[in-house]
Amino acid sequence: MKVPYNYLEKQFRVGGPLVTQIFKDIKELVKTGQFTLGPQVAEFEKEFAKICGVKYAIGINSGTDALILILRALGIGLGDEVITQPNSFIATANAIRFVGAKPVFVDVTDDYMLNHFQVERAITSKTKAILPVHLTGNPAGVICASESAKRRNLFLIEDACQAIDSSVDGKMAGSWGVAGAFSLHPLKNLNVWGDGGMVTTDDGELAMKIALMRNHGLETRDDCVMVAGNCRLHTIQAVVGLRLIPDVPRISGSRIMNAAMYIKLLADVEGVKLPPRFANVRQVYHTFVIQVERRDELQKFLECNGVEAKVHYPIPIHLQKPYLEMGYKKGDFPICEAQAKTIISLPIHQYLSAWQIMKVVNLVRKFYGASAV
Repeated sequence: MKVPYNYLEKQFRVGGPLVTQIFKDIKELVKTGQFTLGPQVAEFEKEFAKICGVKYAIGINSGTDALILILRALGIGLGDEVITQPNSFIATANAIRFVGAKPVFVDVTDDYMLNHFQVERAITSKTKAILPVHLTGNPAGVICASESAKRRNLFLIEDACQAIDSSVDGKMAGSWGVAGAFSLHPLKNLNVWGDGGMVTTDDGELAMKIALMRNHGLETRDDCVMVAGNCRLHTIQAVVGLRLIPDVPRISGSRIMNAAMYIKLLADVEGVKLPPRFANVRQVYHTFVIQVERRDELQKFLECNGVEAKVHYPIPIHLQKPYLEMGYKKGDFPICEAQAKTIISLPIHQYLSAWQIMKVVNLVRKFYGASAV
């Protein structure tokens, strides 16, 4: 019995009811020829805004461009600083640099979130925004980031690309800051058939500006009111998204249940550090990240026994070539760097069976010399 990390073959089984219905929807789209900003995009945006508890959602062609458009729309650029974390995917910092601003990294806490005390010390007269990342689908750090942003009159921008349907104190990810960025990449909890993204906000003026910026600055078909590029969410992706978005609560629930099973059955294993859980946080487990001793050996052991595990992410952003060139160096963020050597992501997706989770659990237990359950 294999335990794959990737679940797309099951989700999009050709001939299955979901794919059959999506093909029918695409056939109807083809009849209309409305491939660019067709009515399905607006409908998908409406449903996305609803699930995030915000007034507006704007469909973008990727989560990366969602971040870039938010930064540009807020006027953040050359000479400005944005505080963020070095343990995210490279796109978070790249978006900041793409608009000409400087990413200012601070170390993270044991639960992979921005260190609030270091954020306060990193704020300067050039700081324009704080950009926390809801890694693994856990938005717990947004409260402290929000408080700092309000106190210092800074923008709070949420990188919620991994966190659709997550919340803190009942307030949804993507609704805490001036804007949130989401990814619809095929392996996200809400996914489409390619790249896609979304910006969420309660600010009507900002929403209108980003809607213009994604579409050449065109106010009408013929009237351009600003210089902008092409970052539209394709109508065909909105068609797919509309079929999948009603299933988001079930997907979240399945992942939460799978995580609870892992946590219960691995709690007593020496050499394994489990992810933190907070009573007021709905964590949706885009990834299930644990910290382990002898990580690389464990990963090879799992793979040899049919379990596919990943590492998110083995090289912190500040140690990637473009950021070493900025002057960052090894040792700048010791907690982040230590975690990068010990983190491993176990399969967590909604198509796992209890037997598959038990297999993963018992392999991990066996590797560390614990008895089977």
